[in-house]
Amino acid sequence: MKQLKLMPIITSMFIIVMCVPPAETGTSSKKDKQKLDSLRKVRCPRLMSSAAEYYRNRDWKQTVKIYEEITTLDCDEWNSTYAPPQEIYQYYAIAYEQMGKFDSSEYVLLDGLQKLPDNIELRKRLAYSYKKQRKFDKEIIEFERLIDMAPEDVSIMNDLSKLYKDNERYDDQIFILEKILALDESNEIAQSELAMAFESSGRDPLDVYRKRYEDNPDNFSYGLDYADRLSQVDRNEDAIPILNEVIRLDPSSKLAYRKLAEANEAVDDLNASAKAYEELFKIDPRDGRVAINISDTYLENNEYRQALKWADKAASLINQNGEGFGQKGKVYYYGWDNFRQNPLTLDDRIVAKLAYDYFTKAEKKGFKGFSKSSWMQENAKDILYGKAQWFMAEDKVKRSRNISTTSSDYDWVTESLKAEDGWK
Repeated sequence: MKQLKLMPIITSMFIIVMCVPPAETGTSSKKDKQKLDSLRKVRCPRLMSSAAEYYRNRDWKQTVKIYEEITTLDCDEWNSTYAPPQEIYQYYAIAYEQMGKFDSSEYVLLDGLQKLPDNIELRKRLAYSYKKQRKFDKEIIEFERLIDMAPEDVSIMNDLSKLYKDNERYDDQIFILEKILALDESNEIAQSELAMAFESSGRDPLDVYRKRYEDNPDNFSYGLDYADRLSQVDRNEDAIPILNEVIRLDPSSKLAYRKLAEANEAVDDLNASAKAYEELFKIDPRDGRVAINISDTYLENNEYRQALKWADKAASLINQNGEGFGQKGKVYYYGWDNFRQNPLTLDDRIVAKLAYDYFTKAEKKGFKGFSKSSWMQENAKDILYGKAQWFMAEDKVKRSRNISTTSSDYDWVTESLKAEDGWK
């Protein structure tokens, strides 16, 4: 009975032993390798040549087919001189990219990186493949690996910084940008990006602008950026000396003078603001807009003579759209509004009419800015010099047909009102 029970066990063991293949002999393995090497010796050079030819001709389908055979034969393992592994996997991947098959490109590159884990070019291409597939998290991971592999490669850091920015990872972007600046503290692009990253993250980038300027005091563009930031946070008094220094470095900077004028106006130093605008006008004496800025500054300071002088210059420079005429009307109107009596004097009516006439001229040319012409027209009989006042004028005035102001309040008015044809 014991013998009968043992029989199935023995039979099973026999079957198992019979099924196990015989151990490969060293001789057989060597022969197989020799056979494979012989095949590679013939095929690999031809395949590499064909791949290059198809690649040059942009025959991507055939390029892929050839590289598939090259990688199957492991031609790079046979002879890396004739078949450089980086070249194989790089061009293999590019061929797939040209076909729009980025998932296949990814597969090829991952295969190549198994053999060349430290190859920067292949990893860059893999990152690109992820980008095209919108696998942004994986793209970022690859760039982070690249940073570890090439810790001083600023171009890779710049790419990663942009990736962080595009994905709104501003804290990570700040970290990378600070690494860039540690390697190259004068990198202007990184400095600008760092300031914007601070701003985007909700943090005050003022210290970034300040440090950049203090580290590069001869760089007037940094000074302009820092001053601009100071002005944005209502620290115009701190911006003014920086802008003066910028102007010392670059006396032809129109932007610096404009910012200086605006900063002085913000701290209510209107005289300094006007002087800055006047220096700006010296640089570009054909800029009618600057003349208007100067006129407005003097007008705000109730200096009507100077305001009118610069309004005249504006009118001589920018008449095509009526803006210069509009500025003259504005000066006359504000002067009239400041000095008018109750009841109105003849001088009040003369100045009001001058304002109205210039507003009308401006509007005929398309000016849509400050204007009181409609209101003045509606109240013409009450506020404007007209036919009734002309009827009562002295004979010498009627002969000259010029009506001038005489009171000291209007000694800044340098032109006369012309009598209209309908006045008799």
